[in-house]
Amino acid sequence: MAWSLPRPSFRVWLLLILLALGGALVLLDPRGGPEYGAVPRDEAGEPDYYLEGARLTRFDAEGRAHQRLDTPRLVHTPHDDVTRLQTPDARLHDTAGRVWYAQADSGVLGPGGNPLTLSGDARLHAPEERWQLDTEVLHFDADTGHAWSDTPALLRQPPQRMSGDRFDAWIHDNRARLTDNVRGHHPPETREESPP
Repeated sequence: MAWSLPRPSFRVWLLLILLALGGALVLLDPRGGPEYGAVPRDEAGEPDYYLEGARLTRFDAEGRAHQRLDTPRLVHTPHDDVTRLQTPDARLHDTAGRVWYAQADSGVLGPGGNPLTLSGDARLHAPEERWQLDTEVLHFDADTGHAWSDTPALLRQPPQRMSGDRFDAWIHDNRARLTDNVRGHHPPETREESPP
């Protein structure tokens, strides 16, 4: 007596075809596994971690966000506890709730996350006060709210502009100071005459 197997149904054939197609797609997938970029190396040594497309938010002692950093790439080196940032955009919050904006070509968060040093076309912008500072290197101490630059700085509050060799701002107190070789352009106010 011969044994004969029953003929597979339409559903079984469909399942076998789908499994075969799925297997073929896995073999032909050009993506393979995830691709990671090269581990960044510099004179500071090998990092213990790096992040791409990162947003860091720092909180003060009362739990309020007081500093936010967006960067396409950050690298942390453990031996000096320093974090290096690529083209960072920073939001600095003062005690009155105002937001100050800062950006540069590169940045460094010191040990423990303070101070923040922005280098290369560094900019600090105070939208509520309508002024902007441009300098090469800008430092910011998040604990005290003190921003400063020891490199030549240009402070603009249209239509006025001033330059100096040093700049200091205390964002919690809403005050700024330019010192050493200060020069400025202050056009006279023009008053529109009202028609008679």
